[in-house]
Parts: sequence; C-alpha cells; structure tokens
Amino acid sequence: MHVLLFNGSPHKNGCTFTALSEVAKTLEEAGVSTEILQIGSTAFRGCVGCGACKKTGAGCAFGKEDGLNEILDKCKTADGFVFGSPVYYASANGTMISFLDRLFYAGGKALTHKPGCSVVSARRAGTTVTLDELNKYFTINEMPLVSSNYWPMVHGNTPDQVRQDVEGLQVMRNLGRNMAWLLKCIEAGKAAGIEAPTAENQYRTNFIR
Repeated sequence: MHVLLFNGSPHKNGCTFTALSEVAKTLEEAGVSTEILQIGSTAFRGCVGCGACKKTGAGCAFGKEDGLNEILDKCKTADGFVFGSPVYYASANGTMISFLDRLFYAGGKALTHKPGCSVVSARRAGTTVTLDELNKYFTINEMPLVSSNYWPMVHGNTPDQVRQDVEGLQVMRNLGRNMAWLLKCIEAGKAAGIEAPTAENQYRTNFIR
C-alpha cells in the first residue's frame, strides 16, 4: 500500500510540510509506504476548459510542461492521497486549486474509490472553510473521505510553532492511523471478493435548457 501526500505550500519544508510529515510518519509506522510531492513551488496554470484530456485520454494538454501528467501516472498506482495546503485569504492557495482542478478533471478516474483527505495550516483562521473547499474534490469523485478526531489542521507561523501545536499534531497522527486502517479494510475486502461499486450513468439536468 502506498499513499501520496501533496504539499501545496511554496515553502518546501514549512508548516504544511510539518503537518504532512506527521501523517506520513504514522502511515509508515503502520506499514504503508509514502511519498511527499512538492506542488506549491511549481507554477501550475489553471484549467482552460479545452477538453483535450477527455478527447485524447492522455492526461492534461499542458501536463508535460509542468509535470502534472507524471503525477497522474503516480496516482494510478497509489492507494490513497493526502492534500495539504496553507490558508491564503481563508482559502487554499491558488497553486493548489489550479493543480487540483486539472488533476481531477484530466485524471479523476485514477483516484476514484481510493481514500483521500486534506490537511491545512494557518497562523490563525480560515482553516475550516479551506478544508471544506479541498474536500469537495473527493466527494464529487466517489472517494472515501478519511477523517480524524478533529478537523485536520495545524496552527503556527513557523514549523517550530507548528511542532508546539500538540493537539494539531495528534490530529495528524490519528488521521494517518485512520487512513492506514481504511486502506487495510479495502485490501481485505478485495481479497474477500468485494469489488468497488459501479456508478449509474450520470443524468445532467441543467438549470437552463
């Protein structure tokens, strides 16, 4: 079992990375391999709605330029996902949103039925609305949402301050344990012959016809 963790912060070893590292360490202790991918320092452009990914099935039309298609390939073999973002103006940072829009639009099937969760980092406020924003990507894509014993957030303006947030780090560890448990349950289900469900064909009822 393998989990990809995405650091949406432009600071490679900053507060968001500190939170993700706590999740990753707990997953590794539970026998789940991990990889933290640095997303926030790459200039991911937003989706332009060209539809090329749907026409060709070869990933995003711009995915070779910024490495998104390479990440999509990693998603195909991964078993779970953790997306981390700092809070900017009570929202996930722009790079993370651009990345997620394209990742899920061009390759959401690679993540379907695989557990996902988000973690956020802030100096003070805007965390819960940012969690809601990130979690919407999972809940439109048939992904089990992993939770913890509190909303997955840490507080601090520096990594050292985040390390002082003992409750926040405890929440990260519980999140990692719950992710590992759910992955093992899914693996046991597959071994018992339980397959993922097949969704019905989607009805598209536009408000204006």
